[in-house]
Amino acid sequence: MNRHVNAIAGRLSLRHPQRRSLEILDRITEIAPPAKGADVAATLEAIRSEFPSVTDFERDFPSLCFALATGVGKTRLMGAFISYLHLAHGIDNFFVLAPNLTIYNKLIADFSDRNHPKYVFRGIAEFAIDAPSIITGDNYDQRDPRSGTLFGGVRINIFNISKINSEVRGGKSPRIKRLSEYIGESYFDYLAGLPDLVMLMDESHRYRASAGIRAINELKPILGLELTATPFVETPRGAVAFKNVIVDYPLGQAMKDGFVKEPAVVTRKNFNPAGMSVEEIERLKLEDGVRLHESVKVELETYARESDNAIVKPFLLVIARDTTHAGQLTELIKSDNFFAGRYRDKVIQVDSSKTGAEEEAMIGRLLKVERTDEPTEMVIHVNMLKEGWDVTNLYTIVPLRAANARILIEQSIGRGLRLPYGKRTGVTVVDRLNIVAHDKFQEIISEANKPDSAIHLQAVVLDTDTLGQKTTTLVSQSQLATKLGLRPAHATSSTTVAGRDQAPVFTKPAEQKVAQITYEIIRQLENQPQTVPTIEYLKKPEIQAAIVKAVEEQHQPTQLELEGVTEKPDFAAVVAMTVELVTQQTIDIPRILVVPKGEVKSGFKPFTLELATLKYPAVSDELWIQHLRTNQLDVVSLRRDGFEEARVEDYVVSGLVDFDDISYDKHADLLYELATQTVQHFKGYLSEDDTRKVLRCYQRDIARFIHAHMQAHYWEDVAGYEVKISKGYTELKQSAYTYSVQEPPANYRVEPADKSNMAKYLFGGFSKCLYPVQKFDSDSERKLAVILERDAFKWFKAAKGQFQIYYRNGAEDFEYQPDFVAETTATIYVLEPKKRIELDDPIVIAKKEAAVKWCTNASDHAANHVGKPWRYLLIPHDEIVENMTLDGLALRFGGRS
Repeated sequence: MNRHVNAIAGRLSLRHPQRRSLEILDRITEIAPPAKGADVAATLEAIRSEFPSVTDFERDFPSLCFALATGVGKTRLMGAFISYLHLAHGIDNFFVLAPNLTIYNKLIADFSDRNHPKYVFRGIAEFAIDAPSIITGDNYDQRDPRSGTLFGGVRINIFNISKINSEVRGGKSPRIKRLSEYIGESYFDYLAGLPDLVMLMDESHRYRASAGIRAINELKPILGLELTATPFVETPRGAVAFKNVIVDYPLGQAMKDGFVKEPAVVTRKNFNPAGMSVEEIERLKLEDGVRLHESVKVELETYARESDNAIVKPFLLVIARDTTHAGQLTELIKSDNFFAGRYRDKVIQVDSSKTGAEEEAMIGRLLKVERTDEPTEMVIHVNMLKEGWDVTNLYTIVPLRAANARILIEQSIGRGLRLPYGKRTGVTVVDRLNIVAHDKFQEIISEANKPDSAIHLQAVVLDTDTLGQKTTTLVSQSQLATKLGLRPAHATSSTTVAGRDQAPVFTKPAEQKVAQITYEIIRQLENQPQTVPTIEYLKKPEIQAAIVKAVEEQHQPTQLELEGVTEKPDFAAVVAMTVELVTQQTIDIPRILVVPKGEVKSGFKPFTLELATLKYPAVSDELWIQHLRTNQLDVVSLRRDGFEEARVEDYVVSGLVDFDDISYDKHADLLYELATQTVQHFKGYLSEDDTRKVLRCYQRDIARFIHAHMQAHYWEDVAGYEVKISKGYTELKQSAYTYSVQEPPANYRVEPADKSNMAKYLFGGFSKCLYPVQKFDSDSERKLAVILERDAFKWFKAAKGQFQIYYRNGAEDFEYQPDFVAETTATIYVLEPKKRIELDDPIVIAKKEAAVKWCTNASDHAANHVGKPWRYLLIPHDEIVENMTLDGLALRFGGRS
């Protein structure tokens, strides 16, 4: 395996289909090295011998199509291709074609702006020092490219084929072919004369037969690389598949692998269109789409706050019949009769009816639709927005244009599949794209469930009772934050703060400002455990004096606070009261790091695989692979499929090196030993040919099977560990919940009616909890809260990331988040209620061991600074009854930490 492939795949964090594409390009350069004037027929024959799906380049030069589903990352793959061809083969000249102005501008940003979040060369060290020169259709004629003053090193030409198409109308030559005063020939002729020009064609299906591409083909590059999600051209006689597809990674596979959102078709419970007019059905779909959108908006914010991620603002896309219909919908949505006018300033109409300043304003809003500070939440469009509009926050689509089920599926999902966080979160609502289609629901479901459908859709049925319930994201920040008058960052229209009616301790604005500055300084002191090892140290006179001095330096009086206008706050008094509040409303949770001493060595011990359960049947030639295009099944024989590994063991090895904890350089001997065992196992009941087919077909599943077995043989060699305290205490993190506005928090002392669905309840009424509201996963947790309210000094349920305790499962470390923390006059407890049948689970035991070690280290730290010891309690859920005491539970279930 080429070392550049491994390095680039790692640096650019390539996904499996991207890496596979890069590996295939590497192989192509071995069997048919790109060169000027190469024999095209001989090159085709060499490639077809290993990749039978390539039957024709369809151009006068070698050209290969990499068909990757929308959302998988074609632009990043282009960056990987360029990096590889330059680093491995010294190729310096590239010509990138964009299908339209939108993608043209996007590619320029992605290839040139190092600060852009999607910069394609981030991680490529060679380009960090000497970045590629970007030559565009707008600046190529401004300098002599051979002078070295502007274009040096790697040169990437980016051109817009649609502009070239407009230039060649009537048989004219494109501007690029006109004589250049700098080089004495046209820029086109200059490019055509380069010995190493490689052409990359983005969304190549859009312009395969255009006049512009026929002119561009005359550049005769040494290699063409086409990228598209739809490897076919639509003609009046139907779809015509490309003949040069070397990688086909369809949408269905991308969904299965979790690289894109999961599309779902939505209907209303018991929906019956009988007696309803078309207009009434449209109005109902539109209104239900908005209700669903509002629910999704709340769930997205709740997830973001729970996971400490950026808040995603979703938007809803409405597909109208024509521009007249789009205008009518816009007028309706802006009226007071549509959700009381709430969307009047949140909707834009995107179609050809806008010109001039209106068009510019519309495009400006459309391009900013992902930004949370841009108000747009609804986009009305006549045709689906085309390639290049790559948004990640489209979550609800309402198609109002008449179409059959197949067209609805194909046209509705393409623009909404990208994931906002780059990967699935495991939260259904965050990972799902909703298509509201009440009247087409069954038709779409039936179409998607056909055996020859490329995708299978989920079904979402909206309950009318649920639709009527307004939900919101409830942020439960600590009582301390509320008492200091603090508010959550990035509040939206869907944000509600628990305890917001509670008056802050400091009622005067000047004092509240001083208190908040004081709290910010106390937060900064977390990182100075040598000076402030526990919160109690904040009460020391020398510490408070330092805080007062820092507050005075940071305090900038407002105009009303200028001397002589208003009373100056008493800094020392406000600081003292703030410190007292912090010590009362916080539990000392240190940040503990256990770090190795010296060099750490790790790896996997040699072992014999248990392969008896690995029994894949022989793969039929006719059933080997399916290319699902335009909803038609194209059965391809195995002999006509792509990449062949030189050694059959390489299928196993290349599958294993995709795992983060496996290094080819460090583990190559073991990997090939395990691969040999696996190959011999399959050869025990399959022929050589069938073994190869099985390893290709089930490569990833086999790799996962072997990787799971490797975890039991992981080893780590370290001289020892030392405990370091990086923070003497940590700020209490906020929690976030989705809750129904119509249902106020329940009394924690009262057993709820539906104990099987505890997650739907929000509980309040606490006096010793450090948060105003809490959610419980079981009624046993609620009962434990009753006990803690009675017996503890203060307590709370910990938010994610509060402790940062890690346990090991195999070769990987995972974060463990205990349920409860409670402080008494003598001890601080970490409490974990658990079903009795789960107590012996290996993961539960691993978490317990990690928590006990953490409590031991925390107790040692506390003992050095006159603090309280920590103890961990793992409590069977059926032992938690309200007449039990905390001391009684500790005596029975808390071994000394």
